[in-house]
Amino acid sequence: MGSSRLSQARAYHPRGRTLSEDAEVDRGHGVVVRDRLTTRSPRSTSAEAVRAARGRTGAFRTVTGAFRTVGTTTPARPPRPGGPALRKVTVVRPTPPLAASRKRLRQITSIIMVVFVVIGVRLVEFQVRDASSLAEQGLQSRLQPVDLPAPRGSIVDRNGVVLAGSVEARYVFADPSRVENPEATADMLSPVLGVPRSELLPNLTPHLRENGQASLFEYLARGVSVATGDAVRALGLPGIGVRRDEARLVPGHDLAANLIGFTGRDLQGLAGLEASYDDILRGIDGSRRYEVGQGVVNLDQEIPGGYHEETPAQPGRSLQLTIDRDLQFEIQRVLAEHMARANAYTGSAVVLDVVTGEVLAQASYPFYDAADPLSSQPGDRGDMASGMAVDPGSVHKAILFAACLQEGVVTPGDTIPLPLSITKGTKTFDDSHWHPPMAAFTLPGILAWSSNVGAITLADRLGAQKLYEYQRAFGLGEPVQEGLPGEAPGLVQPPENWSATAYGTIPIGLGISATPLQMAAVYATIANGGVYVRPHLVKSIVEPDGTVTAVPEPSSRRVISVENATALRSMLEAVVTAPDATGLAAAIDGYRVAGKTGTGSLVVDGHYVDGDVASFIGMAPADAPRYVVAVFAHTPSGSGGAVAAPAFAQMMEQTLLRYRVAPSGSRPPTFTIYY
Repeated sequence: MGSSRLSQARAYHPRGRTLSEDAEVDRGHGVVVRDRLTTRSPRSTSAEAVRAARGRTGAFRTVTGAFRTVGTTTPARPPRPGGPALRKVTVVRPTPPLAASRKRLRQITSIIMVVFVVIGVRLVEFQVRDASSLAEQGLQSRLQPVDLPAPRGSIVDRNGVVLAGSVEARYVFADPSRVENPEATADMLSPVLGVPRSELLPNLTPHLRENGQASLFEYLARGVSVATGDAVRALGLPGIGVRRDEARLVPGHDLAANLIGFTGRDLQGLAGLEASYDDILRGIDGSRRYEVGQGVVNLDQEIPGGYHEETPAQPGRSLQLTIDRDLQFEIQRVLAEHMARANAYTGSAVVLDVVTGEVLAQASYPFYDAADPLSSQPGDRGDMASGMAVDPGSVHKAILFAACLQEGVVTPGDTIPLPLSITKGTKTFDDSHWHPPMAAFTLPGILAWSSNVGAITLADRLGAQKLYEYQRAFGLGEPVQEGLPGEAPGLVQPPENWSATAYGTIPIGLGISATPLQMAAVYATIANGGVYVRPHLVKSIVEPDGTVTAVPEPSSRRVISVENATALRSMLEAVVTAPDATGLAAAIDGYRVAGKTGTGSLVVDGHYVDGDVASFIGMAPADAPRYVVAVFAHTPSGSGGAVAAPAFAQMMEQTLLRYRVAPSGSRPPTFTIYY
């Protein structure tokens, strides 16, 4: 086969083919044959030796153009005798260009397929396994959280008239993560909102909440006016938003302010009924989260069709009080007039329905504006009727007489001989009215002249333990639980704690403490046929949908019999009608009035303060009582008959006219003071 190729190469060589003179083509086998004459010179032999060495080490390849040259070398063989010199033959096989391109294409395609498979696998992971978490991460950065304050319930009077309610307002908030310059923002907002820069800056500076997450929502101001909200929005501050809010409106300002109380900036109750019923009035706040674009300056703008999640707020319930707004106004007007006339430090007045225990009016002096509480003194914001503990003085004598009648110590027609004075312990007690020594006083006469000697004499017959028991039965020594925060329980002591002097002071209402409301409840018990009914301020709870739920009936208990209550009411009429009685100024034309004057002291932090506490508590019509009015005034000096009785008369008259109570159909009995 080798000689054939060689002969063919020789045959083609002389014809001047395009190949070089030492190369020929083997057309039958598609190869190029290159040959070179091998000489036998030492130099040629060395070259042959090198080529032979290469042939022994293996094949070598060269690529030129479209050809792949495959060569082999064989060791030189000795020439045959007489023959030509041997030639080295190199066989070159051309590689078709198309085959090489296809191979490279297959390689590139394989690489591309691998890349696409990897990308596809990652896409599947992103869209299936990691889709929710990645979407959540991206969404969270665009969500704007907003609190939805629950509308606060209203406080209305017994007729549905609003005493405190809510009106449309604005709240200003910040997303600290979007505030570009907290210091400059605080400087611009402070004069507009009226909030100190030092309070604004911490809420404008990026910070973490207690759960470790970045704060995205902070209140800057609540309940500001619509105009203020518009002014803030006009500033166009990054990270600052304005939303609809509500503000507390007290249309009557000082009307029943000591009862209603007030709220703080966040509409949380801080005083009065606003505080004690805050959980009912407040409701449950809602929340909203919505999607905003990145870099949005005005946080009020929501992406239409974007993510939106909302939990609606649950509005608070409303309180319907037993208070009558119109009567409350008149009671406050009369109280202010008489307290100013007496230069009183403080004063209070209570109007009770004797059957239901409802408080129709309850006023405290001085007044304050519940719509602007910070403009008043803290001491003026409390309710004096339920929070002022006083030594009630002689109005306490009604408890002593009720106990004596109920225990059978005396009967309504009895007379009691009285000395001019009586000594208990280290103190001697006498009377303000002169009378003959050992004059036989009637029971109405002792009340009409407010005889201290007569009261102490009756207490000796009753006994200290019984007096203490009736004090507690009438509600002294514990809070009334009318509904207001900060009620004073007062203080009455069991006999084992009495000093020798206390046997003289306690029967006449000194050495004990009680609130005006507690003492008003004592007289309401007498007016109600001997049944104590707990005074209360809340009539019903009104749901947001208008459903009215009445509060539970107030607790009640019988203290004395109907007969004894009736007898005692008749005796108390002597205070207003008997000659030279202490309560003549409490009389009302056309109506029978029963009541009692008192002069006591004010107790502050367990100590007596200067001045007198003048009081009058009465009921009308005395023959069929409907209402009780109690008036107390802490003045530099003054008796109950001079300071409180005239105020009582005007207040009771307004009450009777308001509820159209017919005048009494009979005249009061005639009373004898002593024999």
